[in-house]
Amino acid sequence: MATEPVRVQPAVEFGDGFTLDPRAYELRRSGRALKLEPTPFGILAFLLEQRGELVSRQQIVERIWGKGVFLDTDNSINGAIRKIRQVLNDDPEEPRFIQTVTGKGYRFIARVTEPEPVAEPNKDIERLHLVQPPQIHKENEAAPRLKGKSRLVFGVALLVLIAIGSAFWLVQTLLQRTAAAASVRSIAVLPLANLSADPAQEYFADGMTDELITDLAKVGALRVTSRTSVMRYKRTTKSLPEIARELNVDGIVEGSVTRSGDRVRITAQLLYAPTDKHLWAETYERDLGDVLKLQAELADAIAQQVRAQLTPGQQAQIRQAHAVDPAAHDAYLRGRLYYVTEFTKPDSLRKAQNLFREAVQKDPNFALAYTGLADTYVFLAYAGALQKDQAYRSAKDALAKALELDDSIGETYDTLGELSWRFDWDWEAANRDFNRALALAPSYSCAHEDRAMFLAFIGRRSEALDELAKIDQLDYGFSAAGTESFTYYLLRDYPSLIEASRRGLLLDSKDWFQHYSLGIGYEGTGKLQDAISEYQKAVQLSAGDQNALASLAHAYAAIGRKAEAQKILRDLQQKSKTLSPYFIATIYAELGDNNRAFEFLDRAYRERSLEMLPINADLRFDNLRSDPRFQSLLNRMDLRN
Repeated sequence: MATEPVRVQPAVEFGDGFTLDPRAYELRRSGRALKLEPTPFGILAFLLEQRGELVSRQQIVERIWGKGVFLDTDNSINGAIRKIRQVLNDDPEEPRFIQTVTGKGYRFIARVTEPEPVAEPNKDIERLHLVQPPQIHKENEAAPRLKGKSRLVFGVALLVLIAIGSAFWLVQTLLQRTAAAASVRSIAVLPLANLSADPAQEYFADGMTDELITDLAKVGALRVTSRTSVMRYKRTTKSLPEIARELNVDGIVEGSVTRSGDRVRITAQLLYAPTDKHLWAETYERDLGDVLKLQAELADAIAQQVRAQLTPGQQAQIRQAHAVDPAAHDAYLRGRLYYVTEFTKPDSLRKAQNLFREAVQKDPNFALAYTGLADTYVFLAYAGALQKDQAYRSAKDALAKALELDDSIGETYDTLGELSWRFDWDWEAANRDFNRALALAPSYSCAHEDRAMFLAFIGRRSEALDELAKIDQLDYGFSAAGTESFTYYLLRDYPSLIEASRRGLLLDSKDWFQHYSLGIGYEGTGKLQDAISEYQKAVQLSAGDQNALASLAHAYAAIGRKAEAQKILRDLQQKSKTLSPYFIATIYAELGDNNRAFEFLDRAYRERSLEMLPINADLRFDNLRSDPRFQSLLNRMDLRN
């Protein structure tokens, strides 16, 4: 009897020398086998099969796992696509193989060599026709019954062995997973993927990432990498072990956010990064009004998974999240995005301020929005875009409201520390506020940065350097680089300042502040010509920052180019309506006009000028340090020379 041929799926060639062979379950390039796990292999095979067509995530789920599955398929698909791209060296921004259609699915877009399917006879069917059924003789009926019992006994024994083996495998897997989880002492939360149908919701996914990091930063037993450090891995093709090595962490949290109507869903999984071992996964779905509770539950679950020992206070902080008006939360996330990414730009700060105001208007009980509002007042004052006293009063009122609503937010105490230090000149209160901020949020990098600079300011060198070491573990971005340079400046450690400024310029060669800091380092080590060159770059890149101009004038005067120094002084006084008296004093000090220098220093003291705080470290006043009036001024500020 003839048999129907079975169509065997052939190997498929695509791209530049790649071959996917379903029969051998192998992906090759130019004959060399490439490592690809079963799930990514299956998805790649499916996409190739449907090449040119849009394949939805639901189609992938049904093809790979089947209908009605209750696994965390969102994260599994994300991880599989990332691994496929990694092995194919495919860039998600400019894909050559797999195109992501946001909110829809994926499409295989590479050129494929169409092979002819191979027809083979079905040998199993042929064998069935050749083998005759066994003859059963009536005179020997006991034999088949005995054989049936033997088969039954054998089957039961086999099932028992399988059960024992499965149980052993399960126990071993759980033990390995428990050991891996227990060894996680540091975590990075990778940017959550936006799976909403609307690409404009990207800010929402980024904001949720930021909030999850903030919640995890409250766990004292964990070191949590900052937002700045992880955002550079958005849409990365790097493997998790590679990311973990670069960030120096044990655990990686990755996942996705889907926002639809008034509902939000977060899927997340925790992996032991050195071996890419899956430890835990969960999906959370809530109304938008409960989004803060959702984030808190997620942070709590992750802490429990890695056996992080929480103090009762930390447990209360994570779990006491409140309901929030969805529109207020949305405005807060938008404002937060402006604030954390462009906190040095007055225009962006004003946009953030308006959004934070909108948030508190829509939900007067939203404590975090009041803290964000206070931050904008403070940084507008630092940028010279808001009068100091007005900024202080507004920030103080906003922080008082935030603390009235919730006194467990580390960010609130950090901003309060800034007010105590830079506006009130109350060193004891500032120290207390910064310590409280870090007690509530041990991995909050901004609080470590502020405390490092404050400790250097009051002369506690070793503690300031300890804070820099902690910052280096949590974050190395624009803000952290600036903190490192300013800390060494306050410590008058000029060789270290030069090194720190050079590292900062590797992040951004056009960062005017790092050029300015490098100039100070050069001047402090006696390299005045190099210092002038860096000050000139700082002036140009900052479009005429007063501090950079004052330092340039000071350096000109120091090498005898007093006419140029005096010209800068005249231009500053004529063109700037908000010129700080402190900067004028620095130029007069190097020009040798000590009386005029002290006249402007006294004015800066009466105004409590923000620029005056580093006076004890400022090398521009080294010519005045032997004058009794200078020591008297330091005493009035409760500083020591």
